[in-house]
Amino acid sequence: MGEQAPEKAPGKPRTAPPSPQGKGSAKKPESHLAMVRRARRINRELAEIYPYAHPELDFRNPFELLVATVLSAQTTDLRVNQTTPALFAAYPTPEDMAAAVPEELEEIIRPTGFFRAKARSLLGLSKALVDNFGGEVPGRIEDLVTLPGVGRKTANVVLGNAFGVPGITVDTHFGRLVRRWKWTEQEDPEKVEAEVCAIFPKSEWTMLSHRVVFHGRRICHSRRPACGACPIAPLCPAYGEGETDPEKAKKLLKYEKGGQPGQRLSPPPDYPGLPAPPLGAAQAAPAEA
Repeated sequence: MGEQAPEKAPGKPRTAPPSPQGKGSAKKPESHLAMVRRARRINRELAEIYPYAHPELDFRNPFELLVATVLSAQTTDLRVNQTTPALFAAYPTPEDMAAAVPEELEEIIRPTGFFRAKARSLLGLSKALVDNFGGEVPGRIEDLVTLPGVGRKTANVVLGNAFGVPGITVDTHFGRLVRRWKWTEQEDPEKVEAEVCAIFPKSEWTMLSHRVVFHGRRICHSRRPACGACPIAPLCPAYGEGETDPEKAKKLLKYEKGGQPGQRLSPPPDYPGLPAPPLGAAQAAPAEA
C-alpha cells in the first residue's frame, strides 16, 4: 500500500464541549440561510476527515459498477465485492450475462441475498443493454432508469462514478444523516435528493454523497452514533443521541477508523485502511452496511 492519506484523528472533536447545536439547546430556530452555511461547513469538514472517500464497490468499468450497485440492495458492499470477482469472471460483458443460464447466475450471486430477484434484474438489464444500447451502459439518467432493477439511486451511482456526471445518491445512510443534521425533513429519496441538491453546488454532489456515507458507516451509526469521537460534533443538532464519552465512543468506530478492514477488496491507492478479505477468508467484526 502507498503512503497513508493524512486524516483527522477520530475521538477528538474540534472544540469541547460541543456547540449549542446539540441536544437541549435553547437557541432560536435556525434560519434557512444558517442551515445552508452549517451544511456547507459540514461538507468542508468531511472533506478533511475523509480525503480518500470513494465508492465502496469494486469495479473496473461502467457495466461492473451497474451490476455491483444492483447487487448491493439489502446487503453490504463487502458481500458484493466478495461475490463479483467470480461473477465477472463468468460474465464479463452484457452479452455474456444476457446469455447466462438463470440457475447458474443465481448460484453465483446467492451470497448477496434475494438472489432470484437480483438475477432477474441482471438478466433483464443485460438484455436491455444489448438490445437498446449496443451493449454499452448509457450515460444519461433518463436511459439508465429504463433498465430493469435500476432506479435513481443506482443511476446516480453509475453516472457520478463511471461517467463523472454529478449526482447525489440517497441511500439509507445518506437519508439518515441529512435528516439528523436538519438539512431536510423529507423521507422520500427523490425529495431528499432535490432539497440537498439545492444546498450545494453541482460540482460537490458526487463527493458529498461519498463523504456522508463514509461518515454514516464509520462514526454516525444508526443505533449508536459515536458522538464523543465525532470531529463534526460542534456542528451537529443531534449531538448526544449516541455515546458522548470519548473513550467509549472510540470503541464504536468502524472500518479504518476502528482499525478494521474496509469493504473493498481492491481499494484506491490513497485508502488508509486495510483491504477487505475475499469470500471465505477470515471475516472482520460485523459492521453496518
